[in-house]
Amino acid sequence: QVQLVESGGGLVQAGGSLRLSCAASGSIFSINSMGWYRRAPGKARELVAVITKSGITNYVDFVKGRFTISRDNAKNTVWLQMNSLKPEDTAVYYCNADVRGPFGYDKNYWGEGTLVTVSS
Repeated sequence: QVQLVESGGGLVQAGGSLRLSCAASGSIFSINSMGWYRRAPGKARELVAVITKSGITNYVDFVKGRFTISRDNAKNTVWLQMNSLKPEDTAVYYCNADVRGPFGYDKNYWGEGTLVTVSS
C-alpha cells in the first residue's frame, strides 16, 4: 500500500504565497504522474496541476502563471508553489499519485488533503 501525506496549507491574505508538499511512502517501485487537485466548499474536486515522471507539467487555466508544480523522484515528493493567491483559491488541496508497484501494476492514490484559506 501507498500513503500520501500533504503539508503546507494554512491561512494567507490575498496576494500571498504558500508552498504545499506531498510525500509518498510505502510499496513504490516508481511514480508515474503526480498532481494536485482541490475541492472548494460546496464544489466538486477539480484538477489544479500535474507533472509526469520526466517533469512535463500541465496547469489548468485558473492557476497558470501563479502556481508551479515540481517533484523529486528520488524522494517521491511533489510540491505546489502557489503565488498571488486569490480568495477563490480557498479549498482543500489533495495530492494524487499514479504509482507503479514492485510487481509492475499501477494504482492511483490520494492524500487526505491540506486546507488553504485565502482571505480578502
